[in-house]
Amino acid sequence: MIAKIGRSSNLYGALAYNHHKVEKGQGQILLMHKMVESTDGTYTISKLMRSFDPYLAANQKTEKHTLHISLNPDPNDKVSDKDFVKMAEEYMNGMGYGEQPYMVFKHTDIDRTHIHIVSVCVDENGRKISDRFEKRRSMNMCRQLENTYDLWPAAKGQKVKNNMVFKPVDYQTGNIRHQIASVIRNIANVYSFKTLGEYNALLSLFNIAVEKIEGELHGKPQRGLVYFALDTNKHKIGNPLKASRIGKAALLPALESHFLKSKESILQSNKTEIKGWIDNALKVSLHEKDFVEKLKSVGVNTIIRRNEAGRMYGITFIDHNTQTVWNGSNLGKGYSAAVFNDLWKNQEHLNKSSDAKQAEAKSLPTNQFLPLQLHPLFGFLDDGNDDLRDTESMDSFPGLLPIVQREDDEEQFFSQQMRKWKKKRKR
Repeated sequence: MIAKIGRSSNLYGALAYNHHKVEKGQGQILLMHKMVESTDGTYTISKLMRSFDPYLAANQKTEKHTLHISLNPDPNDKVSDKDFVKMAEEYMNGMGYGEQPYMVFKHTDIDRTHIHIVSVCVDENGRKISDRFEKRRSMNMCRQLENTYDLWPAAKGQKVKNNMVFKPVDYQTGNIRHQIASVIRNIANVYSFKTLGEYNALLSLFNIAVEKIEGELHGKPQRGLVYFALDTNKHKIGNPLKASRIGKAALLPALESHFLKSKESILQSNKTEIKGWIDNALKVSLHEKDFVEKLKSVGVNTIIRRNEAGRMYGITFIDHNTQTVWNGSNLGKGYSAAVFNDLWKNQEHLNKSSDAKQAEAKSLPTNQFLPLQLHPLFGFLDDGNDDLRDTESMDSFPGLLPIVQREDDEEQFFSQQMRKWKKKRKR
């Protein structure tokens, strides 16, 4: 969680900015601490100002008397209104403003739901409340709130957070919800996938699985998703996580929207390219494992699914060059799981033809299966960990997703609004 503390001489502007959010339905008042409350539950900016008037009237020296604080949990954190109130109270107490009048507003106009606290930094006698080591104390309070409310940690900086995005889930390290969320929130920005099966295949590289849940609640049909962490053998481990606990990007409506966009955006040329890689790998592969390694060397992962009897019932190809995911049957009848199952089920037959395969491989251009000069996003395609490779392994892909950064437009808008309200107040 990140806290931002703003100071100004414009209390009216700070209250007006937040009150305007409430009027537009983009925010709500969560708490009025030591404030004059309205009998009818409605508030104007003038009424809100009355609670602070005695403090400002007693103040003689402090020019920037207004505090405008924002507490910003990570977008993946799901914080209830009750917890937001507790967090605000604990923060204000810890910063020395617990006895001051203040208001807590929740903003919901952007994906990052957060709260704003408006108060003054002069006490009822007009004395300025000490702000010594304020930044350090604020950081300590944020770390304390993260521990108390199980929030995404920001103490170690953006670098650690981004490293978390880049890695497959490791159940042993804990913090599973945040590990899964760090992948889910970014993966749709990078890859195109058209079905839940393709999505599952891509997630398996990160040691994550997803299942659709359907049923009825009070006579109404309900649909949703639950996510699981996977161990090194791709078996579910730990308790399932509801999509709502992970974030909007994990919800079924968001995924279904992405499926439609992917179907519209995936080009025929992408299909032709991936089919070409598969055909070339088949020509020179001695067996299934060899085929998988050949494709991996050119930036294509192969996800194979088998039943308990060992029969292949699904095959998916993840092309990191075009950032697309393909179920085998969608590429054509010749690329379905049944075809590959029949092709590889008789290992002895494949071994007999090994000499011929090797001769054909030598006749191909020498660079046919050398790693390509890929976009920097794919510079991690081989980490040299041969012992852990398999058809559903992420071990050679420690960093699939790019760093996702965006400017805080809401904060910029706030600064503009403050200037406007200040000019309006002076008129």
